[in-house]
Amino acid sequence: MKSTKHEIRSTKQYQNPNVKMTKTFGILNLFPPQGVLRRISIFEIRIYSIFVFFPVLIAAACLGLCGCAELSGYSNESLFPQDVDSVCLEMFDNQTFRRGTEYELSDALSKRIEVETPYKIVSSRDRADTVISGQIVSIAELALSTERETGRVLEKEVELKALVSWKNLMTGELLIDNQSVSASASYSEYQQQDFTYASSLAANNLARKIVELMERKW
Repeated sequence: MKSTKHEIRSTKQYQNPNVKMTKTFGILNLFPPQGVLRRISIFEIRIYSIFVFFPVLIAAACLGLCGCAELSGYSNESLFPQDVDSVCLEMFDNQTFRRGTEYELSDALSKRIEVETPYKIVSSRDRADTVISGQIVSIAELALSTERETGRVLEKEVELKALVSWKNLMTGELLIDNQSVSASASYSEYQQQDFTYASSLAANNLARKIVELMERKW
């Protein structure tokens, strides 16, 4: 058959010389020229940098400003009054029938003041700047859990309540005015624990709360 005037004799004359044609596994793939691909890659990298890194820089700057604002609110000053150097700790009065707890509380409070505050414990009221006194008003023992079949108590709790005062002997100001404080601790006979064990823990917890009261009010 003769070819017509518009017959395509060869596909080579219509092939774009700037397009490389390859056949891989029977699939025809078209690749743009190397120069065009390089220009497209550079353009995409610039666009990616603008839309990704620029918001990151803005967020970092905002966080830096917020951090500086927060840091300006901190202070290295002590949480305790700075016009006091020493404390005279008087033995707490025990108004309950259980004796010995007042010694545990006074001993625990003395140690915590020495360790957790800038004050020094002195034995004489005449040489002290301040004096701490108080009284144990109640020592309660409560049942926390019981055995269902026999009704035997499995776990108990000891709760201590005290009234505390802290007076500045130089000015006569009451830094703590007869304030009520309470603390508790639990024990179980099945773990070879008794009332004395829980009472000692409760006294230590009560001493910790009294030291917290000595901090300055915000």
